[in-house]
Amino acid sequence: MAIEVKIPAVGESITSGVVSVWHKKNGEFVNEGDALFTLETDKVSTEIVAEKAGLLETRVPEGEEVKIGEVVATIDDSRPPPEQKKEEIKAEKKTAKEKEAAAPGVDRGARVSRAPATTLSPAVRRILDEEQVQSAAISGSGKAGRLTKGDVLAAVQERGKAELSAVASAKAEGRVREIQPSAGDRFVRKKMSPLRRKIAAQLVMAQQTAAILTTFNECDMSAVQALRSKAQEVFMKKNSVKLGLMSFFVKACVEALNAVPVVNGRIEGDDFIQNNFYDIGVAVGTERGLVVPIVRDADKKSFAELELDIASFAVKARQGKLQIEDLQGGTFTISNGGVYGSLLSTPILNPPQSGILGMHKIMPRPVAIDGKVEVRPMMYLALSYDHRAIDGKEAVTFLIKVKECIEDPKKLLLDF
Repeated sequence: MAIEVKIPAVGESITSGVVSVWHKKNGEFVNEGDALFTLETDKVSTEIVAEKAGLLETRVPEGEEVKIGEVVATIDDSRPPPEQKKEEIKAEKKTAKEKEAAAPGVDRGARVSRAPATTLSPAVRRILDEEQVQSAAISGSGKAGRLTKGDVLAAVQERGKAELSAVASAKAEGRVREIQPSAGDRFVRKKMSPLRRKIAAQLVMAQQTAAILTTFNECDMSAVQALRSKAQEVFMKKNSVKLGLMSFFVKACVEALNAVPVVNGRIEGDDFIQNNFYDIGVAVGTERGLVVPIVRDADKKSFAELELDIASFAVKARQGKLQIEDLQGGTFTISNGGVYGSLLSTPILNPPQSGILGMHKIMPRPVAIDGKVEVRPMMYLALSYDHRAIDGKEAVTFLIKVKECIEDPKKLLLDF
């Protein structure tokens, strides 16, 4: 009996998506629970799994846009798993063991096992396909020799350096000459992903519908850095997660939102909605674009709970496993451009929110302290806000409150 594989509903406002990669190929036998393909929508990427075991027949190619409810494959559950394939796998394992035992002068403990292609994560497989890199040529640093995203990106970077070096050497020796690229080589046209299209639409909407203004300040990070250094070892042992900067800023923003409640609201038509809860969005960059998972009830969580939430979201975002519920309902957003080296920027609102805090790179700078010039680790802060709802005085008061909490973290509830 052929079972239809349909595109499931992954959110109320999502009507379509793109089959970004097939993890199982046409004609391949699949087991129940196997990941069949990754569905990329304008908000999240989701792995769709097989509900039954059987022979897979795909109906749409990779990269094609599909509607919710559309049939993209069938699984024939009347077909048993091929016995021949089982025997082949056993024979391959036996041959591999024999070769390993016969390999002269090789320290068995020093060898790195190579993960089979079936264990590659969707992100790793996508990079391998896009960059046309052979997985067998890369040593995996993950568990049991499994390839990680970092391994593949490093290999791609090294290949690029080698190619540039070879070209430079050939030019120096006069073996090649400079030529102008043909018209067909000058650009590549490809469709934007649903997520990138959604990001573009949201940014344009924010600029067109809100009166965005940005106010700036700077804060001395000395106290937070000293506190993190002092508490890091104990915190790590107790909670199995590092004490980062983001939890301090989440706590500081909650304090500032309490002091200036209007920043925690939004305009809806002719009404202003005042939120009395604190769901803080934390922007996370991925290879597909920026996503903003939400830390729920941030005012009720400890530093450890905040760090665990943030770390979990970062992993899920980069693996494409965020759910639609993870991205909905935020009241305020924090974006840390400093991790990429940004010294100063003006963040754009995340509609329908009225405020977003931009963090930046920590830089040692000379500042005046009690009439003397000292070099301190300083960070510029930027608050972008909707001037229709928030006045300049309220925005500045909010930002100064964040600054005070960071420069004197004792004002926060330090529950390490």
